[in-house]
Amino acid sequence: MDKVVTFGEVLMRIAPLGNKKLKQSNQLEYYFGGTEANVAISLSQLGNHTQHIGAVSNDFVGDAAKSYLKKYGVNIDYIIDSDHPLGLYFLEVGAVMRPSTISYNRSHSAFANIKPEHVEWDKVLENCTWFHWTGITPALSHSAYETLKEGLLLANKKGITISADPAYRSNLWNYGKKAHEILNELIELSTIFIGGVNEINELLGTTFLNSKEGFIPASKLLTKEHPNIKKVFDKERVSRNANWHKIKARAWNGIEFLETDELEITHVIDRIGTGDAYAAGLIHGLLHFDDHKALEFANAACALKHTIEGDANLVSEKEVLNIIQGNLAGRIVR
Repeated sequence: MDKVVTFGEVLMRIAPLGNKKLKQSNQLEYYFGGTEANVAISLSQLGNHTQHIGAVSNDFVGDAAKSYLKKYGVNIDYIIDSDHPLGLYFLEVGAVMRPSTISYNRSHSAFANIKPEHVEWDKVLENCTWFHWTGITPALSHSAYETLKEGLLLANKKGITISADPAYRSNLWNYGKKAHEILNELIELSTIFIGGVNEINELLGTTFLNSKEGFIPASKLLTKEHPNIKKVFDKERVSRNANWHKIKARAWNGIEFLETDELEITHVIDRIGTGDAYAAGLIHGLLHFDDHKALEFANAACALKHTIEGDANLVSEKEVLNIIQGNLAGRIVR
């Protein structure tokens, strides 16, 4: 079985029930999440062996976070306990024309204080097939960046496939490093790029248009500037409002342009984690299918996550394949 390693922060999500604003409610619900952890959980549910690397608080909150990952099949053997608190984020779920809003509390979290000596990368990457990272991790702290870089350098030496999702968040880069410099450095160590024209423009300082005619030359330039990158995968979203979205996916695999049909989500249950579901679907697809079916799988997995409460996609491979086969009516399965 393929082993996929993810590295990143585990967060607690706190939100008022339903579509209430925080000031309306004195009741809150919580989930655990975090971009890379969401990918690990989803891949585990799809039938892959996953291992998440990170740091959590050395208290009952951190214990609950680890239990959450373990419950969904993620190996937590190399998650460290820290004297710093677990990161939090607060969510107000929007509706119709009112967007959802998020406020983070993670600047001095357990993961932001992780250091290279905390992670035994030789052991972590033993028998590893795939390593996934996002740009959120190096944005959190210089020590998180250094820890990630050490893992990527070793993964390269071992010939492990490395997927990079730049996930640029301008408000996170607060420790003096320039985002595009760090991200370009780390993408140079990666083989699969999960992002589109906007991300490529941010990395390379280009002005490609967000169209097929822009995506193809942007992808070609990215692979020219970063020769280790062999394939570029992107998703496109059109939002009629907070509850009604259309998504499709596209790719440049170094040989040809690939594209999926559009999927329409007319009633979004939970918007959080849909990009992570896409990444997990893509990784699973590339491990088991050809490029085009992998792209279809990623798009269908992303669509299904819109129907699942919480941060992580909890659907099976069978459920995703059912969507690819055109079974979109949502009829009861008996």
